[in-house]
Amino acid sequence: MLRRPVEVYNQWECWEGCLSVCLSMCIVLMARGAPGQCPTPCHCHGDLQHVICDAVGLKKIPQVSASTRLLNLQRNPLGGVPAAAFADSGGLVSLHMQHCQLRHIATNAFKGLSQLVYLYLSHNHITSIQPDAFRDLSRLTYLHLDHNRISELAKGIFSPLVNLFVLRLDDNKLRQLRPGTFAGAKDLRWLHLSGNQMSTLHAGSLEDVENLAVLHLDRNKLAVYPAAAMSKLRVVEELALGENPMKSIPERAFSSFGRYMEKLQMDRMGLEKMSEEAFAGVTALTSLDVSNNKLRWLPKSLDLSRVTNLTVANNPWSCTCQLAPLRRWMDGNSRKRTDAACASPPAQRGKQVRDSAAFAACRLKPKRSKTAARH
Repeated sequence: MLRRPVEVYNQWECWEGCLSVCLSMCIVLMARGAPGQCPTPCHCHGDLQHVICDAVGLKKIPQVSASTRLLNLQRNPLGGVPAAAFADSGGLVSLHMQHCQLRHIATNAFKGLSQLVYLYLSHNHITSIQPDAFRDLSRLTYLHLDHNRISELAKGIFSPLVNLFVLRLDDNKLRQLRPGTFAGAKDLRWLHLSGNQMSTLHAGSLEDVENLAVLHLDRNKLAVYPAAAMSKLRVVEELALGENPMKSIPERAFSSFGRYMEKLQMDRMGLEKMSEEAFAGVTALTSLDVSNNKLRWLPKSLDLSRVTNLTVANNPWSCTCQLAPLRRWMDGNSRKRTDAACASPPAQRGKQVRDSAAFAACRLKPKRSKTAARH
């Protein structure tokens, strides 16, 4: 019987070993997705520019081509974002990682993503974000971190985000904001902090984002209006304070941005009174919601002349001449049928403010026209 020489066997075993290694590498690359290939089992469009891996069971972040612009990783049990997870994906503009069971974001997690504009990390289990997690994200404009479990933000955590425009942190577990939290994010315009557990805003906590246009602080635990922090703001157009246990609003509460504020929400607060000068300096208001409070009248400084959307239901209104400006607004906006019932005096209890005869004898001082006010 003929036998192969020993050296032939050795060559054959060597070749078999190499083949095995190559096959293993191929399997790994197919699972992770080698640069220039569509990761399995994702779907790719536009010559790999859009890579869609929505709910495909991925447990690790796949590699994608540098030409990829959009990567959708939603609804995969990824668990976290390790350092340099996207090192070979420098062309990404939009990254979607909602509902990925993320618990942590490592330092340098997004290293190399200098072109990224949109980053969606909503609806995860993130409790903390490591320092320098957002390094290299100098073009990031939209950052969504809402519906997580973040309880604290490190000073300067957003400092690399010099172009950040919208930041969503609503429905987390934040207890306070400290000075320096938003250092570097000077162009931030929309800040959503609804549904957290904040009981206070420190005096300098908003001084780095004085150009905010939209600020949502509703559904927190603010018992006192944070006047010192709010005084740093200059151009707020929309402010939401509803569902905070705040019983009063102090004088000149909105004066630093009053000529810009168009929309104010203060519903379901248990609000009992507002200083007569609470609205001093507020001249642009078009929408006001003070429903479901304990208000008996509105402050003298509140100018309703530009208001087109007014919600005042479920307050124990005192239908006396002090409330006459509200009745005058209702008479001038009769098509809106604003709901507001009198709680006092006894003869008017239960009657709608718009129908009450209690205001018949009230002398309403006419508003001065803008032309007259200048002379």
